[in-house]
Amino acid sequence: MRQLLLRPGAEELNYEIRGIVKKARQIEALGYEMTWENIGDPIQKSNKIPAWMKEIVADLVSKDSSYGYADSKGMPETRRFLAELNNEKKGAQISAEDILFFNGLGDAIAKLYQFLIPTARIIGPSPAYSTHSSAEAAHANTSPITYRLDPDNNWYPDMEDLYNKVKYNPGIVGILIINPDNPTGMVYPREVLQRFVEIAREFKLLLVADEIYQNITYNGYEAISLAEVIGDLPGISMKGISKEFPWPGSRCGWMEFYNKTASVEFAKLCATLENAKMIEVCSTILPQLAIPRIMKHPLYAEYRKEANAKIGRRSQLMEDILSPVKGIKFNRTKGAFYNTIIFDEKLLRPDQHLRLEDPRLRSLLDTWLQEKEMPHDKRFVYNLLAAERICVVPVSSFCSDLRGFRVTLLEENEEVFVDTFERMAKSITAYLKSSREVAVGV
Repeated sequence: MRQLLLRPGAEELNYEIRGIVKKARQIEALGYEMTWENIGDPIQKSNKIPAWMKEIVADLVSKDSSYGYADSKGMPETRRFLAELNNEKKGAQISAEDILFFNGLGDAIAKLYQFLIPTARIIGPSPAYSTHSSAEAAHANTSPITYRLDPDNNWYPDMEDLYNKVKYNPGIVGILIINPDNPTGMVYPREVLQRFVEIAREFKLLLVADEIYQNITYNGYEAISLAEVIGDLPGISMKGISKEFPWPGSRCGWMEFYNKTASVEFAKLCATLENAKMIEVCSTILPQLAIPRIMKHPLYAEYRKEANAKIGRRSQLMEDILSPVKGIKFNRTKGAFYNTIIFDEKLLRPDQHLRLEDPRLRSLLDTWLQEKEMPHDKRFVYNLLAAERICVVPVSSFCSDLRGFRVTLLEENEEVFVDTFERMAKSITAYLKSSREVAVGV
């Protein structure tokens, strides 16, 4: 080309969660059936949308008004409804004017980082949800700044690590919290959230919370929202319906701004995000119209309760199967529908393989493994993909120095769920004991 096309940092945009699908499709092309554990799509895992919810959407589709533009910030009735839901928690109070809709949280995340100056950094958790870490890195023209989540302490944040990074990096202007967390499935207790607030108050930082899984908790756990602990500090909560209804194809998410007048700079950021949406005109109207009607429905609370209980049941099954496996660290999840399993890195070697009888699969795997400086967990993920046709995501793709993989708890068919993780458990054991000779059947 006549000139360079990409600005520095653009190559940081990476989404291995979907990237690995290309390799899985190669296996499908050979006639094999794939088990998808790479992405949090309940619909893909046979989640059945209740008839009453479909009827609400069908009724909205039948109305001509559902085909027009929405208000630029989002439908006023929906924003008022969501503000009331937040205010019932007796924390930071908001109005409809403090809510801004986007075409999914991916859109919201991109817009947030787009308008920050490159030197303004938002520190986020590691392992990191790729959409956040990639967008933050791309905006800053460098690698993301992260604080450590500790697999030896329920995946809770290492607050000393966070504090020191904030203290000695004046470019950090905000802290990202994902609660319940993706990819670990942890739910943070009040004292952990209060420590985030204390650090933000000491260093005059913005708090950003991704709370899209806020209402997906189980086994006796409940998530505390940012609004309940933030006090008078500036903050943004990101929410959506993709996982909760679930309606991932709706691409419907929103930001809630807390204490907009607490900081002149924060007020400017909120106004800029609102102006950007006006230039774009609006976000998709149909899911916005559906939100209050679905969440007010008399069957909604019970529907969500039953769905959470099923995920909790699967979390127990997963614990029964994977926690006894030697060579990994396993934490039982409390919210969202993911689990991140970590290897004992002392047991990982570059020559480890799983047995493959089909030479076509061996050929594919050998091609994939030619990637230079491949992390050990990615080698395992590719082996699992070829040997068991189970598609998971390596933890190294979540902006982490740890080595392991993320799975979902979404499979509705319990027999399939158990079979998947029993095969996975056997594969972990075989892989950690293997050598090149074992791999080729010698």
